Amino acid sequence: MSELGNTIIALGDIFTSLIGVYIWVVIITVLLSFVNPDPRNPIVQFLYKATNPAYSFVKRYINTNLGGLDLAPLAIIMGLQVVMVLLNYLFYTLASLI
Repeated sequence: MSELGNTIIALGDIFTSLIGVYIWVVIITVLLSFVNPDPRNPIVQFLYKATNPAYSFVKRYINTNLGGLDLAPLAIIMGLQVVMVLLNYLFYTLASLI
């Protein structure tokens, strides 16, 4: 495999790692919702600011409220997992063509 192919694979790994970090941010935000943390905490504010756009996007198109249980984080995580698989396939296929 060429040097450009290795660079493309490395770039794909960076993208999938960033998506994996965002999945963990969503999971941590869900766990924090059970504890009811101090909303003035800067870490809590960052987590809410990082996840609220994704929550509002999912809630705009899908009814995620199921008997008082919000399934938006589950939909976000499943969607991001699909994106990770597609990106891996795309980058590895592109690298093998070069």
